[in-house]
Amino acid sequence: MGSIALDRLEGPFGEVTDELGGSALYFGLAAALIRPVELSAPVGRDAEARVRQLLSGRPIDGSRITVVDAPTYRWSARQVSGGNREVGSRDSIYDHWEPALPDGYGGWAFIGSMRPDRQAGAALALRASASVLAGDSMRSYVASLPEEAKLLLAACTWFFANREELVALGGDPDQPDEFRRSHALEGLVVKAGPRGSEVWSTSGVLRMRPPAAYPVVDVTGAGDALAGGMLARWLETGARPEGLEDALAYGIGSASLAVSDIGLRGLAAATPTDLEERVGAVLS
Repeated sequence: MGSIALDRLEGPFGEVTDELGGSALYFGLAAALIRPVELSAPVGRDAEARVRQLLSGRPIDGSRITVVDAPTYRWSARQVSGGNREVGSRDSIYDHWEPALPDGYGGWAFIGSMRPDRQAGAALALRASASVLAGDSMRSYVASLPEEAKLLLAACTWFFANREELVALGGDPDQPDEFRRSHALEGLVVKAGPRGSEVWSTSGVLRMRPPAAYPVVDVTGAGDALAGGMLARWLETGARPEGLEDALAYGIGSASLAVSDIGLRGLAAATPTDLEERVGAVLS
């Protein structure tokens, strides 16, 4: 569950506008390289056909994507020093949408970045029934709606964040396990771009770096792809603590595919074989 967006992106690759993106699509495309996935998100009629075309033929159930009579979420970012800096957004679509959630859902759920009031509402509805509830956020949204962002965090069993987001949520980025324990999380994934990712859990800490042999074109969506690949692989292999290292490798491999081209293009063109190649490079 998350956003569907039309992005304006600037970086060394140039500038693109109305590029399809959003946390739900990055997560979904990554997870679908491993196992079937179901998406819930709002989309305006201005992007509906493109989303349907993107999902067609993939093991992605988009029946809970809601078409809204409002403009699709717009997000603008400039890539600077290997990271994105948000330069604007328009999110009025969330005024016309509530998450479409199955009653008594008992599976795994991921709530990707979107307006925190909608994240919090979904989390509160899912926390009593979902067997794993993972969340992510975006620093600008944490700053604008801090109480709602904290409600999301309180409902989750797993959380994904970069160092800036940990600070915005009141944590010390140099003490991630303290943050995990203080919020009663089973696991915390700290994203650090080219420096790799860390998984802090009740089993200890895992650290892993991305493969260096592949190009980095556009870093948009890398964190959502990491979450999609990691959670899908961990679920697929039985969700045992000893499987976390393998799952993290699939998450990092998925993120490597995401950053290999502009927007969603890298993930959209990828195959499960491509993912296995990236995972092999991560683990070598």
